[in-house]
Amino acid sequence: MKKRFGVGALWAAAWMACALSSAPSFALAAPPPADGLGPDQLYLEADTVSRDDKTGMTVARGDVKARYHGRTLTADEVTLEAATGVVRAKGNVRIVNPDRTAQFADEVVLDQSLTVGAAAGFAVRSEGSIKMAAATAIRRSETLNELNRAIYTPCEICAKSGDDKPPSWSIQAEKIIQDRERQLVSYRNAVIRVRGAPVLWLPVFWHPDPQAERRSGLLTPDIQTSGRRGLSYEQPYVFVLGPSADLTLSPQINSRVAPFLNAHYRQRFRTGAIDVRGGFTYDRDFDGGGNAFGDPTSRSYLLASGAFALSPEWRWGFSAERTSDDLLFEKYDVGEVFVARGPFVPDDRRLISQVYATRQTALSWFSAGAFSIQGLRPEDDDRTFPQVAPFIEGRFEPVSDLAGGRLRVRVSAVALTRDAAPDSPAGTPGLDSRRATFETDWRRTSTSQGGLRLSTFSNLRMDGYNLGDVNGISGRTISQGRALASAGGEISLPLARRLSDALVVIEPTAQAVASAGAALVRVGSTSSGAPIYLNEDSATVVFDETSLFRLNRFPGYDLTEDGLRLSVAARTSVLWDDGRRANLVLGRSFRSSDSGVFSTTSGLSQKASDWIVALEAEPMSGISLFVRSRLDSQDLSVRRAEAGANVSLRRGSGYFRYLKEETGPGSARRENADLGGEVFLSDTWGISFYGNRDLARSAWVLRDIGIVFRDDCTRLDIIYRQEDLQIGRLGSSTSVNVRLTLATLGGPLGAR
Repeated sequence: MKKRFGVGALWAAAWMACALSSAPSFALAAPPPADGLGPDQLYLEADTVSRDDKTGMTVARGDVKARYHGRTLTADEVTLEAATGVVRAKGNVRIVNPDRTAQFADEVVLDQSLTVGAAAGFAVRSEGSIKMAAATAIRRSETLNELNRAIYTPCEICAKSGDDKPPSWSIQAEKIIQDRERQLVSYRNAVIRVRGAPVLWLPVFWHPDPQAERRSGLLTPDIQTSGRRGLSYEQPYVFVLGPSADLTLSPQINSRVAPFLNAHYRQRFRTGAIDVRGGFTYDRDFDGGGNAFGDPTSRSYLLASGAFALSPEWRWGFSAERTSDDLLFEKYDVGEVFVARGPFVPDDRRLISQVYATRQTALSWFSAGAFSIQGLRPEDDDRTFPQVAPFIEGRFEPVSDLAGGRLRVRVSAVALTRDAAPDSPAGTPGLDSRRATFETDWRRTSTSQGGLRLSTFSNLRMDGYNLGDVNGISGRTISQGRALASAGGEISLPLARRLSDALVVIEPTAQAVASAGAALVRVGSTSSGAPIYLNEDSATVVFDETSLFRLNRFPGYDLTEDGLRLSVAARTSVLWDDGRRANLVLGRSFRSSDSGVFSTTSGLSQKASDWIVALEAEPMSGISLFVRSRLDSQDLSVRRAEAGANVSLRRGSGYFRYLKEETGPGSARRENADLGGEVFLSDTWGISFYGNRDLARSAWVLRDIGIVFRDDCTRLDIIYRQEDLQIGRLGSSTSVNVRLTLATLGGPLGAR
């Protein structure tokens, strides 16, 4: 009668490894020890060893251990046939290979090198916690294993106590072939089981060998249902094109709109790498409810970048970012769009294409580049965005010491060209501007034996401007030069005191600066006759603890500070012995007169600036907090605030961000809160959440709530999303995302 092998019998072979392994978990076997054997020498030890000289057969019984060619074989009984070189092992057989993989069996027949043979009641464990068990197995070579009536799983099957543990999921098949040379595991008549229950039958199935570094195959699919696209299924497939190149195609099939094809090509070269993403569809446009309108047309996007090394000092790179539809990324749920792909970084919902080159040495830095911008916001008009070419920056230190200090030289040049002027009648030409800057900066710092730190510095800057199409008049040009000289000093004295369980450091700091020669570049007048000054690179001023002692608190060159000013601050740090810490900065700045250059919302327009308060703390392990605020100089009301927290504990992790600031005249207040994370109620079940709320409008922008299941080899996310932000004709939408990640199948556990 033919013996039947069910799921329980197959796992009995794998669970045998738990009993044979001394480790409480199914960890990798220790590599065979160095035994000093020669290439063809065999080491054998046992309770009893007998040899029949006539037949040439050697039989070893009782706690048998044999070593040959870097492999270790242990069993209850081992028989060696001298004539044929066949090795037979019975009872609790275990083979540990040089690569630390291990095989277990009830009985095996091997050649004398212990590499080719057959086994009954077989189990194998490999790197990455891979387990396979089979009724019978044939090892055809060091790279090819054939398992009959077998089961595969990457899940843990040994509990911490050492007892048997059913796997979370497994693949049972009539035959499994592990081909390490081709880096492939293939199945015949495969049944995928979850918690032991069959959920899917496949006549033929395969996946990359988990020990393979790179292999073509399916990745984890993305399943979603939403009011925009209906039921959506996106299935990535990666093609490995060579040792350093791959292509991932991700067709997205939608029930309410046409399919959308995403592609992602990556290649690494000897001197650099390129990364190209793109997508295409041919369909009518549709709104947030999935209602189509307009004529069918091609819709696509491109997100590409590359970076290369020309020499140890020189680098160059590029990015190309364009889309045919301002709302394409939201409609088809394309992620990781607005990220930095080069040194020039755009604002949110804007794309930037650039080319650049840099050179860096120990004492110098040089960069040259050019870029253009595509705006995706409803109010954006690409004709009003400048084409920037070239953009040049450089700095170097010509001498190592000058009057006991460090001398640094900076150069900068930029040219901006606009097709149209913003907020002007159609046909009004945009302002073109070209600037060249030469700057020298000298600084000397000394510290006394008592800890008093004194820095003196001076700065000389010269700018040259050439403007075209000034005040919207075609052909009207202006050329202007200016010089700015600054000098000053900074003094600080750290004061430390030891408490019972903490170190407290208080560091008062003061900086005095005198500047003269600043001149603004006038480019036009308002309807009331007030002057309009050039401001291409200094529109946004953030006054906080990082810019309090900056020589020029404008981020660019077009606007500059002048006059006499004094900045003061007190820094306090508390460092506890158990690792907790807290840092506090309190400061403000004073001027000799009010400034008409800074906006009234910057906190720097009056003689006495707003107060700067910044706090960072780690009150306990896994929790960090920060608060940065700017308080009104008169009534201490909050004019700008930024706060956040990061939490990483055993049961979950999360973050919180808050921002409140006054914008320019005529603009609404900006106030936003952002939070997200996941909390596990048990070792396997948890809740994920994300929310972004516009507090100024008292409205949610985006909300996510999800259920998470995870164990050692499985993660399942079911996420409900509510998008309330309306952009153009793309109204609010709800969706449900389902993502199942199985270890070794389609990506790393937990990847998104």
